[in-house]
Amino acid sequence: MKISARNVLEGMITEIVKGATTSHVRIDIGGAIVTASTNEAVADLKPEEGKQA
Repeated sequence: MKISARNVLEGMITEIVKGATTSHVRIDIGGAIVTASTNEAVADLKPEEGKQA
C-alpha cells in the first residue's frame, strides 16, 4: 500500500510514545498497525489511547 502525508487512515489508537524529538502514534487499522512519527500532530491533535483516529 502506498501512502503519503495526504492519506487519512481510520483506526483505533493503540499506543502513544512521546520522545524528546519525535512521538510515535500506533494505530490499528483493521488488524494492521501503522506508526506515525510526529511531534507537531501530537501537540495539535492531542490523541488519546483507545480513541478513534
